[in-house]
Amino acid sequence: MERKEAIERMQALKGRNLHELAIEHNVTVLSPLGKVNKGWAGHVVERFLELPINSAQAPNFGSWELKSIPIKTLKNGKLAFKETMAITMIDPVNVCQKEFEDSHLLSKLRKAVVVARTVGTDYSHPSYVHDIIEFDLDEGTPLYEAVKADYDTVRNALLDPKRGFNSLTGKMGVYIQPRTKGKGHGSISRAFYARPLFLAQFIELNSGLIVEDTTLQTPKNAIQIL
Repeated sequence: MERKEAIERMQALKGRNLHELAIEHNVTVLSPLGKVNKGWAGHVVERFLELPINSAQAPNFGSWELKSIPIKTLKNGKLAFKETMAITMIDPVNVCQKEFEDSHLLSKLRKAVVVARTVGTDYSHPSYVHDIIEFDLDEGTPLYEAVKADYDTVRNALLDPKRGFNSLTGKMGVYIQPRTKGKGHGSISRAFYARPLFLAQFIELNSGLIVEDTTLQTPKNAIQIL
């Protein structure tokens, strides 16, 4: 199934409770041992589209990739992004060799089809599809240039022999940040993550971006393109 057709068909998911669809499509949310199937929401979407179940963290269907971003409800009733969204691992050699225009990061962003869904404090709480979006990054737009600047920040650090891979930190980047990825706090792998500010350019939650976790707060030099 091509990207355009998938996006069109997925519009019918807006407002639907994925738990109900999981039952309808025979997707396991909780195993007999009581372990939550972390990829259950994506599997529901795949079954809805009549696609084969893909166990990859970011299922690749050729011209597009399926990604999911959870949205939580704050105590004041407003919606907020629960976390940043992983885009792709950082390969230092590849990043050093590629300008942003030819980068793996840009390619991944342009392939992504994102399901934004509400989540509760427990797996059993309803999970409604809030929106289905794609990242429109047209060359020359302010957002494109801002993301390019974030990529160049990482690339320049990698190209600098006095800094290198170990200098990459989550404090870098306005819209896209480099962060450790993997099991445990001792992980040395890093990936590009989309900050809530980037997601807010495409996913409307409230009248503005709400961020509760201090680790996800908007950088002071952010360019507001909402």
